[in-house]
Amino acid sequence: MKITRETYLSLGSNQGNKLQNLQAAIHFLVQYTGHISRISSVYQTRAWGFEADDFYNICVALTTSLSPEELLQRILEIEQKLGRVRKDEKKYSSRTIDIDILLFEDEVIFSPNLIVPHPRMTERKFVLVPLAEIAGQIKHPIKKISINACLSQCPDETEVQKTDARLNRPLALFEKYNYIAIEGNIGSGKTSLAKKLGDDFNAKLVLERFADNPFLPKFYEDQERFAFPLEMSFLADRYQQLSDGLSQFDLFKNFIVSDYYIFKSLIFAQVTLPAEEYKLYRKMFDILYKEIIKPDIYVFLHQSTEGLLKNIRKRGRVYEQNIEGAYLDSIQTAYINFIKSDESIPKVIIEVSDLDFIENREDYLKIVSKIAGG
Repeated sequence: MKITRETYLSLGSNQGNKLQNLQAAIHFLVQYTGHISRISSVYQTRAWGFEADDFYNICVALTTSLSPEELLQRILEIEQKLGRVRKDEKKYSSRTIDIDILLFEDEVIFSPNLIVPHPRMTERKFVLVPLAEIAGQIKHPIKKISINACLSQCPDETEVQKTDARLNRPLALFEKYNYIAIEGNIGSGKTSLAKKLGDDFNAKLVLERFADNPFLPKFYEDQERFAFPLEMSFLADRYQQLSDGLSQFDLFKNFIVSDYYIFKSLIFAQVTLPAEEYKLYRKMFDILYKEIIKPDIYVFLHQSTEGLLKNIRKRGRVYEQNIEGAYLDSIQTAYINFIKSDESIPKVIIEVSDLDFIENREDYLKIVSKIAGG
């Protein structure tokens, strides 16, 4: 679990579509730096220190697991994405976007590239007015007085005018969902994705304990003999784990992410069990299924058979190396049939065959965006 800290940023724009620039910056901050919990009103002010078009200015409260230096680097990348061209930093100039770190909790930072608190924040009303709106009671780490007090003592006489413009605050996953279930075929990357989501959003993880099942290696050696005890043991273990894991939320976690859903048991049983054994198995499943908490959204990672086999070989579990493509195809078909037939849970299918969401953050963010969109 990563430690998260709250920081306050100032954003301004006076070139192009100023409101659109601010909104784009907010979305990039959420994608690349953390969770925005509060956004101030949009204020219009004259250019400070030079003659140019008026600025739109806001402040945001950002919760991030990045260090101050990492946060600064991400901010510079976001500014570049939005067309900011840095010239002579000793001179003020117009810009599509300007993002400054004002406060990083109560830290005082003096480094060649970053000074926090921002050294000129208490001299600028266009910073203090929106900051006071969302963090008026926060104390300035050096002056030891509140932001409201800093504003009242500010010598700047520039007019700061509140506008009617509104910006949208992107919701984090934990604000939309209490429980997300990540599913997929063998080798689709569901556990890896669940761990990344848990890490990024401070979620309580419920991960399948497949490695502890003594029947699994035996099943891959002799499926006909060990299919029923394997599926029954998985069903019992999944039921117990989900019941324990979902019975109460961890006070220090925002929401729950699991790398499986109990219906997985039925999907695999359909493929592996003969008709009579499946009939008996289904009776037991239906009894337990009524007691399980349902996820707010069910996410299915669709991976090509070739990709599944590649991932299986890559992770190197000895007992999985003889899995055939035909078996994976049958599992995939059973999953799709379940998704089409069951309408009780919101579902989203995400094609990941051409995505590397483990190594490529852009690909990972695409998946997060699709989940957030529901």
